[in-house]
Amino acid sequence: MDTRYAISKYHDAGAITKQLDELISKPIYTIKPEALADYEENYYAKRCQKSKAMIDEARTIIPGGVQHNLAFNYPFPLVFTKAQGMKLYDIDGNEYFDFLQAGGPTVLGSNPVEVREKVIDLLNTCGPSTGLFHEFEYKLAKKISDSIETVQMFRMLGSGTEACMAAVRVARLATKNKNIVKMGGAYHGWSDQLGYGIRVPGSKFTQANGVPLYIFRHTQEFFPNDLDSLEKVLRINQFRGGTAAVFIEPVGPESGTRPLDFDFNKGVERLCRKYGALLIFDEVVTGFRIGMAGAQGYYGVSPDLTIFGKVVAGGYPGAGGLGGKREYMKYLGAGLDGNAKVKKALIGGTLAATPISCVAGYYTLEEIDKQNACQKAGQMGDRLTAGLQKIIKKYNLPFVAFNQGSICHLETVGTMHFSINWHKLWTIPGVLSATSERKKEMEHMGAAYMAEGLVTLAGSRLYTSAAYTPELIDEALSRFDRVFSKIAIKAE
Repeated sequence: MDTRYAISKYHDAGAITKQLDELISKPIYTIKPEALADYEENYYAKRCQKSKAMIDEARTIIPGGVQHNLAFNYPFPLVFTKAQGMKLYDIDGNEYFDFLQAGGPTVLGSNPVEVREKVIDLLNTCGPSTGLFHEFEYKLAKKISDSIETVQMFRMLGSGTEACMAAVRVARLATKNKNIVKMGGAYHGWSDQLGYGIRVPGSKFTQANGVPLYIFRHTQEFFPNDLDSLEKVLRINQFRGGTAAVFIEPVGPESGTRPLDFDFNKGVERLCRKYGALLIFDEVVTGFRIGMAGAQGYYGVSPDLTIFGKVVAGGYPGAGGLGGKREYMKYLGAGLDGNAKVKKALIGGTLAATPISCVAGYYTLEEIDKQNACQKAGQMGDRLTAGLQKIIKKYNLPFVAFNQGSICHLETVGTMHFSINWHKLWTIPGVLSATSERKKEMEHMGAAYMAEGLVTLAGSRLYTSAAYTPELIDEALSRFDRVFSKIAIKAE
């Protein structure tokens, strides 16, 4: 197994946080109104007519016009018809650099032939789903277990959200404790009890529309990079049912949007052992992107349970799973697996671990391992970030660019760097107003990137893959340069 990692040099989390603090204290710098209008008139109106017509029609039967949270783009979503390597193509024939990478799973690049041929062979013989055991269920589980030391057993599920839900149930069964603690700002799927403290640390239930408040009776959050904040919650929980688990994205909430000190994860592990809580690593993004051994291998931490998604099905449907130590995974026996001494967690999924997802996942991980794709993608992330930092300096902008290997961040307005302090209630309206205004400017920046042939995640996160080359990264940087040359302070 390849043990090389995507992160070549660990960032200074304190220095980046200081830059982000300064960013949100300054006026908003964004695309000039006349430049945005020019993109709308000369790109979107003229070169994306088929996309607009289809989205206008789709809005009549699909809420908002799209089915995926990442698909929206100002002034309207584009319709993509082809993905290959590091390129995307829309219905009008326009070509783009793909820095969305389907939200992270395509470490090799989109639609690699080595995986596609195996999937086609499966479809010609077995079909996508049988509801019964397939040999690649074992092969995929074995590959994951061989790669990640703490994953002694693995249970495939339909999505990362499902894996998070299963982890909660396992933790409560294993510890007999009630409370679930998560890092503020992190996203662990959209289940009711984990829709707490997402995007903005301290936001508690405010982002969970449609969820009754009583659901959060046993859910709490702590502030990123603050062990004292976590221990305070754990200490209080000793008197209100104990803590079943601490959930954490190992590179920081929202895939490292708020960077963490290198030793922070070990500090969280120490506190979990002290207070009898399971440590749950959400490696939906970092698993097989930071390295074959996951972020936990890079940080040298031993979580009790690990949540997987995205890449474990190679970008195909059915990308989710829960792995961990045998003593906890015993609660996930499937079907008629009977053990009178162990109460099984209630989970299921008709389309979990389908032959198509397991075949695609297995050969994807084999190719990532064989090609050293994690490190290659990380090197391209380093080059992209260094180039963005150079352009930021060139135009004397307050923007912040940093990366954790192939997970790259380009913060132009710092929307997700705000936090809510409930001890200062009078500040909350100001935070909500500022994040709303800055989110709008993120959309405008995203529109400019798209018109220059750059597909990003919400205009602020970019994933690189092993399909990129230095020459392609440099070409993409020239396009970012064109956008940055059209930035100015937003008029009041």
